[in-house]
Amino acid sequence: MLKLAIGNKNYSSWSMRPWVLLRQFGIPFEEVMLRFDGFGPESRFKQAATRLSPVGKVPVLLHGDLVVWDTLAIAEYLAEYAAEHFPEHALWPRDQAARARARSLCAEMHSGFGALRSACPMNIEAALPEVGARVLAEQPGVATDLARIVTMWRDALAASAGPFLFGSFSIADAYYAPVVARLRSYALPVPAEVAAYMDRVWASPGVAAWVQGALAEAEYLDFEEPYRRHR
Repeated sequence: MLKLAIGNKNYSSWSMRPWVLLRQFGIPFEEVMLRFDGFGPESRFKQAATRLSPVGKVPVLLHGDLVVWDTLAIAEYLAEYAAEHFPEHALWPRDQAARARARSLCAEMHSGFGALRSACPMNIEAALPEVGARVLAEQPGVATDLARIVTMWRDALAASAGPFLFGSFSIADAYYAPVVARLRSYALPVPAEVAAYMDRVWASPGVAAWVQGALAEAEYLDFEEPYRRHR
């Protein structure tokens, strides 16, 4: 069986992506939780993560003797795994052109949007509209990232006619689910059709299950500002 090592659901945006994919498409897997207690070499988290992969980060996919790290590499492996074992599910769009566009969107998320990710770290349980308003006003890079995301989503939805970015739920939607979480937590303004898309992502089975787990977590970091619990 597949095993997926992840960090805290409330905070670990990169872990969220492959977990949501597996849950959304009903692919059996075992969850291996590596709770954050720090990120230095002496932390329990770092030691456990380093035992699983050479980069010492989450997520990590384990399949027999195979170890796959990096979220995008995991998504690609899961797409091939599903094609072989669950052919009724297409994790990437079946159309070649749509598949290329979906990969482009995911690659852009993988390497970009640093201003948004830095200023608005994922914190699913939090409601931080005042922080969102402040960073949007004070950090031009956040506004630029938000505008690009809105344009990207609107264009994809218009081309596919929805309800998700490429029609059916795909890796692209899982990849942007943590962005949906950020926009919700920080109340960043989006047009009505984008807000409706965000609601559909939030209600999808894989995302809803992750959010439920995030809200139920009993242990939280309380030592480093990007992961400090907000009330």
